[in-house]
Amino acid sequence: MNRTRRNFLAAIGTSAFAITIKNLQADAPYKNTTAETGRKLKAIVAGGHPGDPEYGCGGTISRLTSLGHEVVLLYLNNGAWPPTPAPTRIAEASKACGILKARPLYAGQENGHAIVDNAHYEAYAKILGDEKPDLVLTQWPIDNHRDHRAITMLTYDAWNNSGRSFALYYYEVSDGEDTLQFSPTHYVDITTAEPAKRAACYAHASQTPDRYYKLQDDVALFRGVEAGVKRAEAFVLQTRSPADPLQMLMTR
Repeated sequence: MNRTRRNFLAAIGTSAFAITIKNLQADAPYKNTTAETGRKLKAIVAGGHPGDPEYGCGGTISRLTSLGHEVVLLYLNNGAWPPTPAPTRIAEASKACGILKARPLYAGQENGHAIVDNAHYEAYAKILGDEKPDLVLTQWPIDNHRDHRAITMLTYDAWNNSGRSFALYYYEVSDGEDTLQFSPTHYVDITTAEPAKRAACYAHASQTPDRYYKLQDDVALFRGVEAGVKRAEAFVLQTRSPADPLQMLMTR
C-alpha cells in the first residue's frame, strides 16, 4: 500500500510519542524511602538569606520536623545589610529555627556579593557532603535575586557531582518579585502548619514581615487552590533525583 507523506509523518509522530511516554514512565517511579523503610530522614533547606527557607518552605519544614525528621536550614550568608548587623539577623534566624525545630547552618558568603566559582563550589559541596542529606530543597534558578540564583547553582553542582545522591527540589518565594516562571510538580498541604510558618517568618522582625508574609501567604493560598486545600507550598522535583521523599506529604 502506498503511503502519503502525511500518513508517513503521522506514523512517525505516533511512534515517537509512544517512545517518549515509555521513557517518562521508566523514569517516573521514584523510591519513597520513608514509606519503604520507616527510617527518619535528613532534609536541608537552602536559601540565599535567613528567612528565605522559612518563607518558601516554612510549612513543609514544620510538617517534616513534626514527623521526627531532621531539618537543617542552610543560609548562603548571614543576611547582614546596613542598618541591620549580622548578630541581629543570626539571632532572628536562630529564633525562627527554634520555632520550626530546625537547625541553622551558614555557608559563609556575604549578603549581596555571592560568588560562584570553583573554590566556592567545592566548599559548598563539602558542607552538603558532611551533612549527608536525603533531600535538599533549594531556590528556583530563575529568580531576580543573585544570592538566590547563586545558592541554586551551588546546590545543583553539589548534587550533580555527588552522583545525585539525594533528592533535589526547588521552591518559590515572593512570586513576581523574586521567583519567575515556576511550574510545580509537587504540592504540600500546609494548612495546619501555617501558624508555625507565620511565627517563624515573623521572627525575622527586622525584615518587614508584614509586607513579605502577606505576599508569600498569597502564593500559599493560590497553590492551595491548585492543590484543592486551603494553603499549600509548591515544589519542582529535579529530574534524575534518586528518590521522592516529599511524596509522603503531597496533597496529590
